[in-house]
Amino acid sequence: MLNSSLLQLRLPVHLKLSLEEICSSEQISVSEKVRGLIEEHVASAPQLHFSTLPSDMTKLQSSPTKLGKTIKSRSFSVGEMYSGPGGIGIALSQTQLKIDDVLLDFEHCWATDYDPDTCRTYKNNVLKNSPNALSICSDVRDLDIDSLPVVDGFLYGFPCNDFSLVGESLGLDGKFGGLFQYGVQYIARANPLFIFAENVSGLSSSNSGRALELILKELNNAGQYGYDLSVHHYKFEDYGVPQSRHRFIIVGTRGDLGLKFKVPKPSYKLATCHDAIESPPIPLNAPNNELTKQGKVVVERLKHIKPGENAWTATLPDHLQLNVKGAKISQIYKRLDPTKPSYTVTGSGGGGTHVYHWSEPRALTNRERARLQTFPDDFIFSGSKESVRAQIGMAVPVDGAKIILEALLRTFAKQDYPSVLPSIGFHAKKSL
Repeated sequence: MLNSSLLQLRLPVHLKLSLEEICSSEQISVSEKVRGLIEEHVASAPQLHFSTLPSDMTKLQSSPTKLGKTIKSRSFSVGEMYSGPGGIGIALSQTQLKIDDVLLDFEHCWATDYDPDTCRTYKNNVLKNSPNALSICSDVRDLDIDSLPVVDGFLYGFPCNDFSLVGESLGLDGKFGGLFQYGVQYIARANPLFIFAENVSGLSSSNSGRALELILKELNNAGQYGYDLSVHHYKFEDYGVPQSRHRFIIVGTRGDLGLKFKVPKPSYKLATCHDAIESPPIPLNAPNNELTKQGKVVVERLKHIKPGENAWTATLPDHLQLNVKGAKISQIYKRLDPTKPSYTVTGSGGGGTHVYHWSEPRALTNRERARLQTFPDDFIFSGSKESVRAQIGMAVPVDGAKIILEALLRTFAKQDYPSVLPSIGFHAKKSL
């Protein structure tokens, strides 16, 4: 029996019906007909060779430019599980690499999330130019994982609620802790060329370190070939993101490809929250830019807090001090320091957690928060103000994701780039 691999195709309804009618008249199955057409086309097509790329990269398409020069392109199809509003998604859309006459980029195939507002945001922004891509709004526990199309690249920011340093930190024992397994299940079936997994800093300490150890072992051994993993704790402010945001990102390349992803070297050029929000100024009619109505006491309290201070470090009159027992979170009523990157933008929390302007006695608008996450101003979030706040807080900074994704394209093109050692190490396929 010949070796075969799964190929999934999507056709407009009218073409699908026509194909079924033709196959019925010829008394042949649809799969046999399509396979024959593909074999006939491949046999008659000229063979392309691009020796500097691995075998999976030779699937090049050619298109003429305005100057008449032919440009070969290779688009990596991608699917996202737990996509969020689209920090990684929009970064995928914006990332490409041109080497000589070959253009490498990404093509959206499908994305899943369980929150309706988040799904609408992703579909209306990330997939607006990808009409054939699937937007699947469903709890992953109710989803038929085997029905998801096979893609070149699989990305997932598995839910971080139970790994966060803020809150109960239930780890693998929490409601969301085991959801990374659904991604492993998909990888086992699809064997994508690369994987990209993201989670919060608290992952390393969850379950006394067992959570990260288990996740790395599962990914390292996933699928037919296993994955060479580069595991790094990224500090996005070191990469020019105007926010102090730290995340674990695991980049894996399929074990049979012989590729080793290297962590791109930080620029260490700090971007300030002031420049991110004020340069250029946000248009008055920008979407998601509604002000939060601040209470009189909050306004008075903020007037006593200097830039960079919080409710605990500022000198407050007795009547404005907070009566809090136990842990005192440093972000409570903390005002931004305009000379530094913002502190971490979060998606939830009560009074005092909304990120506060350095000079005006108020919380930031969602558009200002989105600027700190490096979303473009034309990216429109769906849902209520609190829903939008949650979406922005859960996202990966767009500009940070782009740097990693460009490095990934360079890895597939076997092109060197400045790098640093991964902080959590490199793990060769099936070594854990």
